[in-house]
Amino acid sequence: MTASTETRKFEAEVAQVLHLVTHSLYSHKEIFLRELVSNASDACDKLRFESIAQPELLAGEGELHIDVSWDEQARTVTVRDNGIGMSRDEVVANIGTIASSGTRRFLEAMSGEQKADARLIGQFGVGFYSAFVVADKVTVLTRRAGAPAGEGVKWESDGKGEYALEQVELGERGTTVVLHLKADEDEFLKRWQLASLIRKYSDHVAFPIRMPKEEDGKPTGEWETINDAGALWTRPKSEISDEDYISFYKSLGHDFNDPLAWTHNRVEGSQSFTTLLYLPAQPPFDLMMGGRDERKGLKLYIKRVFIMDAAEELLPNYLRFVRGVVDADDLPLNVSREILQHNRQLDRIKAACVKRVLDLIEKLARDEPEKFATFYKAFGNTLKEGIAEDADNRERIAKLLRFASTRSEGAGATVGFDDYIGRMKVGQDAIWYITADSYAAAAGSPQLEAFKAKDIEVLLMSDRIDEWMLGSLSEYDGKKLQSVAKGEVPLDEADRKKQEEAAKAAEPLLAKMKELLGDRVGDVKVSARLTDSPSCLALSDYEMAPHLARLLREAGHDMPESKPTLEINPQHALVQRVETEADKDKAADLASLLLEQAEIAAGAQLPDPAAFVRRMNRVLLG
Repeated sequence: MTASTETRKFEAEVAQVLHLVTHSLYSHKEIFLRELVSNASDACDKLRFESIAQPELLAGEGELHIDVSWDEQARTVTVRDNGIGMSRDEVVANIGTIASSGTRRFLEAMSGEQKADARLIGQFGVGFYSAFVVADKVTVLTRRAGAPAGEGVKWESDGKGEYALEQVELGERGTTVVLHLKADEDEFLKRWQLASLIRKYSDHVAFPIRMPKEEDGKPTGEWETINDAGALWTRPKSEISDEDYISFYKSLGHDFNDPLAWTHNRVEGSQSFTTLLYLPAQPPFDLMMGGRDERKGLKLYIKRVFIMDAAEELLPNYLRFVRGVVDADDLPLNVSREILQHNRQLDRIKAACVKRVLDLIEKLARDEPEKFATFYKAFGNTLKEGIAEDADNRERIAKLLRFASTRSEGAGATVGFDDYIGRMKVGQDAIWYITADSYAAAAGSPQLEAFKAKDIEVLLMSDRIDEWMLGSLSEYDGKKLQSVAKGEVPLDEADRKKQEEAAKAAEPLLAKMKELLGDRVGDVKVSARLTDSPSCLALSDYEMAPHLARLLREAGHDMPESKPTLEINPQHALVQRVETEADKDKAADLASLLLEQAEIAAGAQLPDPAAFVRRMNRVLLG
């Protein structure tokens, strides 16, 4: 039975991806073979898992394998697997659309000033489309395991915006991808070239990758296995080279870059399992956004049988950047996600994985600071999520965090809590910090002035996640974390007496400021924080930083209105002008500007920017 051919248009974003991949991806073109073989391996893995409950799915061809062949006359390269195959709906969903939330950022990256590179392919889960780098037409023939022969599907496209769908008769399950090569891609019609690429990129795929034997330069009907086809993680570490680990990572993680580090361990005893875990060198573009929902982390195997991509059960969310495999000996083969969520054995495996990953990161921090800096730049913010999510390891995670500080050079996050504590002044009992929405705003905040004058180091926290993280991190190593914008500034006896005298002397000024500002402020006080600036905001211990409140409002959250406490420096000329200004309207303008500049410095959103501009102009014009 053959149905009529249906022509469909790609979704708009798919068409854009195809155009950019086809016209911009010049380097490392051979990546297409790794991506197609990896997809074929996934299909075999899925069939092996589904056949546990439905053995009849393996009928016909019990041995799962991947075949790569070529035809010089037809100018085609063919990758075939006898895995799970696809139904018509699955073909449309998997090839006609891209469901990745990172697609938009992929398009922006590929079309921006940055030169397009093959490494972007793996970061967005669009590996199939790399076929169009070398092919001007791609044909896919597929039939889902268990479906009748008449429900085969033929998909074909030249990558220019449309694809054709046709129902066809297929005698065998699985998927065949035929690449019709472009005129200048003759190198991929050579057996030695294809074989060398398989060994380079896919040697450790756990299924046989076969190619036809060749006689007199012509393929024969006899097949031979090209790859190692063994589960790398089951071999002794002493037999595995760094090149083997790196090659396996690239086939596993769809990443063109080398991994930053890895850890390979076998646990024996009442519960036996093997873990092989990698830290990538770069994050995928959707790590912070879609990455939380579309996680592709660790693969779970049971006695070398692939079960699922089970990152949600095998690692906590804040370690979702880790790639690798877990192979357990003691879990049932018919395990499901629901069972995993309540499995005590898996809880122990998860705890072991977390420990191994944190051990690995700690080793980098201790022994390889340059690699650790690379890791922290890529994943530091993701790691911070663990402060709130993983109470058992909170102290270990906090030890790994790095920030800029008033003692460090530039905006680089290089100062850890242990570094800070090692430099604390005698008698200092708190770790002081400031949060802001940029490094410049943190480093230039007027709230730092008294701390700089007293030579007290302050950590400068300028990532959006920092204020949220600090809600779960109140102390480290027995030292309280204290915001310079909250509570009272530490004063010795002499300074405290001086502060009290200044506050008493300024009582008439404070009363005047409160009257001028009315219900725009909760209170006006003389500041112990300021030495050079005229004003700043002060927060209560449990009040949200203004820049975070602004971001939450912009995200659509209802935030309770709070009236700030304005702190003033009575020695500053602008403050003294308020005190001496007899014209009430001019005094009101000056008082308002003192409040508004304090709000701007704290990252708050002015309720009426136009009124601020008019006031500023009136003051400037005198």
